Amino acid sequence: MTRVRQIPRSEAPPAVLPVYERLFGDRDPVAEPGTATGTPGNWWTVFAQTPPLLDHMVAGFALFSSPDRALPADLRELALTRTGFTAGSQFVFSQHCKAARRTGITDAQLEAIPTWPLSDLFSPTERAVLAYTDELVLADGRVQDATFEALSAALGEPAIIELTYAVASYRLHALICRALRLEYDDVAERIVEIAAPAGGSGDVMGTISMR
Repeated sequence: MTRVRQIPRSEAPPAVLPVYERLFGDRDPVAEPGTATGTPGNWWTVFAQTPPLLDHMVAGFALFSSPDRALPADLRELALTRTGFTAGSQFVFSQHCKAARRTGITDAQLEAIPTWPLSDLFSPTERAVLAYTDELVLADGRVQDATFEALSAALGEPAIIELTYAVASYRLHALICRALRLEYDDVAERIVEIAAPAGGSGDVMGTISMR
């Protein structure tokens, strides 16, 4: 379950109710969770505690998807799907697989995203976007000159700025989901000690070195 409290419809501030109605209809999203994409929907019910932050995020979603953007939608969704994968967020990855399909990204390309450098399914422009995304997320923004040159050959500066902002924003979303255990990122820590069998040695290094 989420690490912080969800807000039922009966307690939702007036500013939150239009969001609830759009996503959940007449249901109480805490008592009857679920959205049209199959997610629990607790991203929304948790952020209902802070309506200004919820408004900010909703406005951000509209900003990214506006037809006024310089960055083509298919490249944005390709980058955001890869962001979800590399940032370790099942929620961000899963949601943007769906969004990517709507922009024309194929199922074969989506399946290749985890190992995209080995795939021949991506154009030079798409490869430049994916390489840039990796260096934003995995290298904390230490983008190499060659990567930026390849990206600049494919996109204008407004599109590059939008791409940078979008990837950084969804990396933040991934972090939030993991930290608060929201949506599909409500998973227990998997790196834990596995107990040795009863009577077994507790020191594998000592055993293997015959000490």
